[in-house]
Amino acid sequence: MKRSLSIYQRWFWPFVIPALALFVFVVVIPFVVGIFDSFVVWRGTYYFNPLTRTRAASPFEAFVGFANYKAAFADRRFISALWYTVRYTLVAVAAINIVSLCLALLVTKITSRLAGLFRTVFFLPNMLGGLALGYIFQFVFQIIFTDLLFGPEGLIHIEALRYMTQDSTKALFAMVMLSTWQSAGYMMLIYVAGLNTIPVDFYEAASIDGSSAWHTFWKITIPMLMPSFTVVFFMTLSGSFKLLDQNVALTNGDFNTRMLAFQILQTVRDTNPPDYGKGQAQAVIFFIIVAAISLTQVYLTKKKEIEA
Repeated sequence: MKRSLSIYQRWFWPFVIPALALFVFVVVIPFVVGIFDSFVVWRGTYYFNPLTRTRAASPFEAFVGFANYKAAFADRRFISALWYTVRYTLVAVAAINIVSLCLALLVTKITSRLAGLFRTVFFLPNMLGGLALGYIFQFVFQIIFTDLLFGPEGLIHIEALRYMTQDSTKALFAMVMLSTWQSAGYMMLIYVAGLNTIPVDFYEAASIDGSSAWHTFWKITIPMLMPSFTVVFFMTLSGSFKLLDQNVALTNGDFNTRMLAFQILQTVRDTNPPDYGKGQAQAVIFFIIVAAISLTQVYLTKKKEIEA
């Protein structure tokens, strides 16, 4: 035992240092530099001195304090993207969790050999890239929904389901449908793992006491699934706020459908000359919002977790 421990201690740092160095150079240093750049006038390739209106000799000559943050909050496109992202997140988190939980309950009730097949089929959409999936769903909404299924000459005329990508409200639900189809299978696996940890004795005792299926679900299944809820809620919340590829492919931000991540990307294209400092300030605000909401959610859901 002591020999095994000494070998472990001997090889610990040689294995950890490369990963730690990679994390510092790829994550920590760019993060710190990004925060600094949110307080300066940065043109992407050089720093700009706002006093002399010339290229700054050093990054500190381009310092403008919180001017970039004030400009970010004064930008109506940024505020609009923030509000649109919040609306999307509320709907998407609810939809993904409900669908994935229903799928998990379904596949856990299947006792045949097909259970593994169903889990695989439901998980497969998660393997597709966001851009590719966005273009596929763009074809579905623009051609199949608009012309073939719900048009005047389609199977049934439903105007609300036509031109889903050409209206901000319709596009919101279109992106929710896309994200749910893509993510529900992955979240389902987390719920399946949680369901499998619930002791069968609890359900047997509830059945003996005459508990109904609905009462058992709310009093046993839901409380015992709180650890899974913590993970799934965190992933769906952060993922919904960070949605980018699907937004680009499905609507390209048109018709007031820009999400926060896409708005930050477009900031340098909307300004002339490109204002990377303002874009970086928006990115820092974005990070603070996502971190605050995600950590609050984890804290609240972990308080409700119980042990089997």
